[in-house]
Amino acid sequence: MKTFVVLSDSHGRRKNVEKIMPLFLENDYVVHLGDGSADLREFAGEYPEKAFVMKGNCDFSYGMEEYVIEAERVRIFCCHGHKYGVKTGLARLAARAKELDCAVALYGHTHRADISDVDGVLCVNPGALGDYTSPSYCYLVVHGEKVTPTIVPVR
Repeated sequence: MKTFVVLSDSHGRRKNVEKIMPLFLENDYVVHLGDGSADLREFAGEYPEKAFVMKGNCDFSYGMEEYVIEAERVRIFCCHGHKYGVKTGLARLAARAKELDCAVALYGHTHRADISDVDGVLCVNPGALGDYTSPSYCYLVVHGEKVTPTIVPVR
């Protein structure tokens, strides 16, 4: 079993990142899906084997454009989502995930938490950790081929 903390769109709101930071060491992986990628730069420097940081449309120097993580028997596509038009639909995101032989697509950009099945791809948006009224992240568990995402509000 592998566990993930997935966050996105923290936009420099370090206070919210610090609230969930104790969870980072308790889990196997931490994924930041962009727009505030620098908020994880220090952690990623200390724990490069467990931190995966994507670059969003508001990030100019730090992070990867996209990445595929293999956990257990599941391939997970990670990106910010802006290049796949996620604000108007998830079909292009799901198509890219399938092209990369991924069963899961993690994305941000919309600032809305969502868990959807699109053409056989589990698409997960953890919401915006930098949101002032309803920040959230995703706790993701991969066990064998089973993937269980849970959106967690940050108070």
